[in-house]
Amino acid sequence: MPKAAKRNSIVVSALWARTNFGNLLERVEDERRSLIIEKRGTPRAVLLSIRDYVRLAAPEPDILRIIGEESRAKGTDKLSSQQIDRIIKDTRANKTKR
Repeated sequence: MPKAAKRNSIVVSALWARTNFGNLLERVEDERRSLIIEKRGTPRAVLLSIRDYVRLAAPEPDILRIIGEESRAKGTDKLSSQQIDRIIKDTRANKTKR
């Protein structure tokens, strides 16, 4: 049976993790929590969502974080690739007309 550890972690036994692995994978992703797997009461492994793993393995440079925040604030984070390509094309066309 899972037990709470720190705020964002779930602690489970290796047996529990093995028998409930599919559910635990979904929970790690959906709840954005880490999973600590213990064997005989000793922490042995951690299961993270891929997003959390990438964040730990390659932290986002400050400039990319700032650009992302500005994009969300302006609503441009919802643009498709085609919309972005169109904006770039239009901007270049207007630049050459000047």
